[in-house]
Amino acid sequence: MAIRGWPEGERPREKLLRDGPGALSEAELLAIVLRSGVRGKSAVALARELLLEFGGLRGLLKAGRQQICAVPGLGPGKFAQLQAGVELSRRQLAEGLQREGPLTSPGEVRDYLGARLRDLPYEVFCCLYLDNRNRLIGMEELFRGTIDGASVYPREVVRQALAHNAAAVILAHNHPSGVAEPSQADEAITHRLKNALALVDIRVLDHLVIGDRGAVSFAERGLLSA
Repeated sequence: MAIRGWPEGERPREKLLRDGPGALSEAELLAIVLRSGVRGKSAVALARELLLEFGGLRGLLKAGRQQICAVPGLGPGKFAQLQAGVELSRRQLAEGLQREGPLTSPGEVRDYLGARLRDLPYEVFCCLYLDNRNRLIGMEELFRGTIDGASVYPREVVRQALAHNAAAVILAHNHPSGVAEPSQADEAITHRLKNALALVDIRVLDHLVIGDRGAVSFAERGLLSA
């Protein structure tokens, strides 16, 4: 039965408006994003099947266009709706970093970097540029690699930091393996970058390694001063 034939109190959109989004299941929330089902399936039934097919919400939202469009009844339109929802979430997190005041919440930085980097199948090295009051100037992806790693060039990091007139930087990269534990190579390149940036009076505030279940902070581990 189509959702419009359900009792009003059971329809996902009406339920959200009445009780708030926290009262809805993942399938119900996903049904609202999808807006409609396919022939013979309501949006909620379709959402449940998708969650089962892709192993949960995270697996679904990181699936590529070909994977989504391979599901009977789906196409580029549904894929675009899902991607738009994901991108809105990322941008909402990014806004938390772009306030006029200094960055004071490591959690905001971790949340944003996790949303942006965690599910990538290749390694990406990023740099967050900050002014002398620790306000975010911008963020840039500098190097991209394969699942085995990315080549990071200190000269390029220094050049870009100077171009942004940065007083400090936060380094970040993901581990496609899902394990956030820093490798010896991670520690070595961090110290090379710290020394290179120190020559032009730019501080390295942290290096975050993004994994499947969170991030590891070099600053919290005491690895920046080692």
